Amino acid sequence: MALAPLATVADLEARGLAVDESEADVVNTYLRVASAAVREAAGTAISRTTSTITLEGAPGQRLTLPGPPVVSVDAVTVDGRTVSDWRLSSGRLWRASGWTGCEPSEIQVTYTHGLAEIPEDIVDLVCRMAAAALNAYRSEDGGAALGTAKEVTSERIGDWAVTYGADGRISEMDLPGYWRERLAARFGGGITALVSR
Repeated sequence: MALAPLATVADLEARGLAVDESEADVVNTYLRVASAAVREAAGTAISRTTSTITLEGAPGQRLTLPGPPVVSVDAVTVDGRTVSDWRLSSGRLWRASGWTGCEPSEIQVTYTHGLAEIPEDIVDLVCRMAAAALNAYRSEDGGAALGTAKEVTSERIGDWAVTYGADGRISEMDLPGYWRERLAARFGGGITALVSR
């Protein structure tokens, strides 16, 4: 099941961007793509969802689950065997016998996690990305400017000249490194496998 975007057309309009009815489909696409980029950088869904993940068993009694906050855990298997001798404590799974034996183990967890309400700074980031893409779409008939995300780094007036930055971005949906670092630090990075349902 696809997750709902982290921001809506109403959020864009609340920030002063008028969206014409004829642009609704393209704007909703930009919101979905921007949300996916932010989630990928955060390493988690951010919004509340139920996921099934696979982790390598860690030495010790505690197993940290990605995508905080962890709301509830529905099922846990160790190497394909269902186990019930665990307890959810401070967003981590605790198990007296630990999560690995003499050999590495594979832990599968189905759990509900994420935020019930999306923080305003995340909504604003997604809106800004979608607005930049919409601006490029509007700048040329049929969205021809979409593939040319360019940053002006210098401009001269006499015998006019302009220099575009080469920061490696190819679209408005690419997050700069500092945003990637900030999201990863805030939401805890990523996991090996994540399937939302």
